[in-house]
Amino acid sequence: MNIRGRNKISAEFNMSSMTDIVFLLLIFFMVAITTMTTTNALDLVLPNADGQSGAIETVAVSIDNQSSYFIDKEQVPSEVLEEMLQQKLANQEEHNIVLHVAKGVPVEDAVFVMDIAYRNNYKIVLAVEPK
Repeated sequence: MNIRGRNKISAEFNMSSMTDIVFLLLIFFMVAITTMTTTNALDLVLPNADGQSGAIETVAVSIDNQSSYFIDKEQVPSEVLEEMLQQKLANQEEHNIVLHVAKGVPVEDAVFVMDIAYRNNYKIVLAVEPK
């Protein structure tokens, strides 16, 4: 008498479905972490307002409504702006520029001055009026 059945059930555990789930969770968390981190588009040097007045020498660059450039109230053509800034800041220890831009001036004009400051490793601060 043969009492055994024809169906043989294997007691082995198959790990392939478990590894699929683990890899899906790994991919999900990698994508979730990269989207949750914020990056700053610009690295700006902002002025501190702690009430102390320091004797920091700065050069003021102004742009008026006609897109004319001025260095300390002296009008300068845009072609020689970088050379004039290099001459003004050559004898200073810290190279600081305060950028004054009139309302309505195209952003490209301000970015032109910021690009000059970036190329020459100058610190630049955009001047604004208080509210």
